[in-house]
Amino acid sequence: MKPRVLLTRRVPATVYRRLEEACEVDLHGEAAAIPGDELRRRVADKDALLCLLTDRVDREVLEAAPRLKIVANIAVGYDNVDVASAAARGIVVTNTPEVLTEATAELTWALILAATRRIAEGDRAVRAGRWGGWALDYMLGMQLSGKQLGVIGLGRIGTAVASRAPAFGMSVAAASLPGQPVSPSGGVPLPPIVTVPLDELLRTSDVVTLHVPLTPDTRHLIDRPRLARMKRSAYLVNTSRGPVVDEEALAWALGERLIAGAALDVYEREPLVHPALLPLDNVVLAPHLGSATTETRTAMADLAVSNVLEVLAGRPPLTPVHP
Repeated sequence: MKPRVLLTRRVPATVYRRLEEACEVDLHGEAAAIPGDELRRRVADKDALLCLLTDRVDREVLEAAPRLKIVANIAVGYDNVDVASAAARGIVVTNTPEVLTEATAELTWALILAATRRIAEGDRAVRAGRWGGWALDYMLGMQLSGKQLGVIGLGRIGTAVASRAPAFGMSVAAASLPGQPVSPSGGVPLPPIVTVPLDELLRTSDVVTLHVPLTPDTRHLIDRPRLARMKRSAYLVNTSRGPVVDEEALAWALGERLIAGAALDVYEREPLVHPALLPLDNVVLAPHLGSATTETRTAMADLAVSNVLEVLAGRPPLTPVHP
């Protein structure tokens, strides 16, 4: 009898066929996330769970699934999974690192350019008929050449972002956090990187970009005091996890022009965005597009399926998450 797998969202057809060949698949094919009570009911007789970061896999879900051997999260982050409870029950948790590094780094630079050159704001002006033609002082932004990029979190994605800085003529500073020393990851060619304390990075950088996991130490890492330390001409970019930034504090800083602008791909309470951010022209708001390329999303799903198949076959997972 084939092992049973609950898949909480549709995946590319080629990946689905691969999973279906080896397993009996229970697919939640709706666009919306599976409700918690339905998740607990449908996972009860399953050997594996393939889920997304929008699915809350808490202790109650794990306790409802006595046969469960693996939770394969189709994401690099895993703050939606109670990893400690899974480990206590002997359930493997996996994620999908590395395969989304390049796509997220590219999106980070897209947001940097969109914010500093006011591209989204300009697009809105053109569509609304508010553009009256070229003018010497119209919608001026900030040139990146000669400026400092401050990278908070120099893991795989932060390293990939830093590696692209010389193409824009930017120098790079990096800050270490408790338990996360600055150590470039991935073996890619890097420009010289100056390591500085976090507060100095905020004080001296022209663009600050966040690439840290969500932990108790990084929740609201960027709050009112730290926003107030930034240059008035600086920009903040977040493609990591929404709660790393206090959105209410960010709206305050943008409204008071304590910083020049921001660009967000993630939010504290996705898909909700703090209402004070919505009317502001000096913030770019993207709908969590960091890994949103056909190639990357396919690779993420494929890696998650590989983890499931390895564990169900009695072999070690490819990309385990440790508590």
